[in-house]
Amino acid sequence: MKSEIELIEQIEAYLNGELSDAEKLAFEKLRADNPEIDLKVVKHQNFVGQITEYGLRKKLLADMDEAHELLDITSLKADVFPTSYKIRSIFKKYRLNTAIAASVAIVTVFATLFFTDYFSKTITNNYKALRRDINNIKLSQSRLIKGINDLPVQGPVNPGRFGGTGFALSANGYVVTNYHVIKDADSVYVQNAEGESYKVKQIYVDPAYDIAVLQIVDPEFKSLASLPYTFKKTGSDLGEDVYTIGFPRDDQVFNRGYLSSLTGFGGDTVAYQVDISVNPGNSGGPLMDTKGNVIGIINAKQTQAEGAAFAVKSNYIIQSIGAIPQDSLDAKLILNKKNTLTGLSRTDQYKKVKDYIFMVKVY
Repeated sequence: MKSEIELIEQIEAYLNGELSDAEKLAFEKLRADNPEIDLKVVKHQNFVGQITEYGLRKKLLADMDEAHELLDITSLKADVFPTSYKIRSIFKKYRLNTAIAASVAIVTVFATLFFTDYFSKTITNNYKALRRDINNIKLSQSRLIKGINDLPVQGPVNPGRFGGTGFALSANGYVVTNYHVIKDADSVYVQNAEGESYKVKQIYVDPAYDIAVLQIVDPEFKSLASLPYTFKKTGSDLGEDVYTIGFPRDDQVFNRGYLSSLTGFGGDTVAYQVDISVNPGNSGGPLMDTKGNVIGIINAKQTQAEGAAFAVKSNYIIQSIGAIPQDSLDAKLILNKKNTLTGLSRTDQYKKVKDYIFMVKVY
């Protein structure tokens, strides 16, 4: 087992492109097989990026100060443009210094923007989180058929501001969704496939991995049956068939596809790229393989590439659960270890899973 220092040195060599082709392939296999090392690479890359950005910012300030010193501000103020002649003479006198200062400032600013990925961030207009606006959402047809005036109101009458999807982590009311779905929420409710709404509270959020853990705290909620699915701790294979269930509209929508890349947008190793049709409202839905394992959580799509969606890998859901302070849990949160979906048809898998998928409503 390598020491921590040796591992960091190898990570730096990998990020700097200093490994041979064989060493690079071996290290990438190590990342794929060991989520802890993969996480260290991501964190180290972010750390190096922050240090680089800080250094470039300091250099920009120093260059701007140096450029400023080239200008004789006192003389400029004294010769305060009374005539066109003085304007021309001042320009002739200081044009070289001004040109040098302006050139240094412009080059430095653009270099800083380039090296701090400013321009790559503009490309992220291609990257769209899948929370949906539900200001105009209508009550489900099933609730209308039952006669809404004769039913006790569960949850607020106001349909909410934003919506997404969530799914059960355990039978006793813990639910996972994306952080961006519930960000800045005053209150959050989840609604099951039958149209029943329950109040939830935030237990834990991890903005870096776009994960939020919620707990149903509504007195009307009754524990679910044992979960039929499990959470996959290891990586999945390229080309593997997958499906997701979510709420891009008022009822559940099933979509199927396949893993098209083992990394997400811009090579992000935290996520998969999936060739699957998703829309605003699918954020927070489970990404499942044909054996009934949750392998990820849908959170975004590429707007200019049809079918290119992204899902945070299930290992980061497991890590987030492990990071929850125990004193913040009202009841134990234990992930299911028994999968009852393996071997079933896709239709039968959906029938067993649908009651564990929730619409998330944010107020």
